[in-house]
Amino acid sequence: MGSLVLRDFEAGDADDLHAIVGDDRVTYWLSLESLSRDETQSLLDGILERQPDTPRSEFYLAITESASPEVIIGFVRLGLMGVKAADLGYVLRPEWQGRGIARAAVSRTIDFGLGDLGLHRITANIGPMNTSSMRLVESLGFQREGTIRDHVHTNGAWRDSVSFSLLEGEWSLASD
Repeated sequence: MGSLVLRDFEAGDADDLHAIVGDDRVTYWLSLESLSRDETQSLLDGILERQPDTPRSEFYLAITESASPEVIIGFVRLGLMGVKAADLGYVLRPEWQGRGIARAAVSRTIDFGLGDLGLHRITANIGPMNTSSMRLVESLGFQREGTIRDHVHTNGAWRDSVSFSLLEGEWSLASD
């Protein structure tokens, strides 16, 4: 694997984005149902429309490799909310999972959020069956806060989320 690259989305990324958000194996774990090609294009259009905002309300960043930066293997999202706080989300294509890529991308995103953006708190809300994702955030120093009941409606049913948070002082300890 080449070096990991996190970059803003570009207009030509619709097919790769659809390979992620249009895949039931991926969206099963997310707070959204699989998107059609047109819905994916609308999602991308919204991302591109918000990118130039100053200040930005969110950072959707494509995960690629330096060897082939045009191929998106996943994405991370920091949705800014409240005062010095953000909600974290991340996803990889199934064939790229289990290689440490999500950990590296999330770690870099935390550095960006708590460092460059000066955030105090990052939250991750994860479906209770997504044990891999819960292990990932816990390994990065996130603390489990509790369960948010009926937090998201996806795939025709309400689903709880397990809420985790990381505070700026905890990250400096976890990343040492």
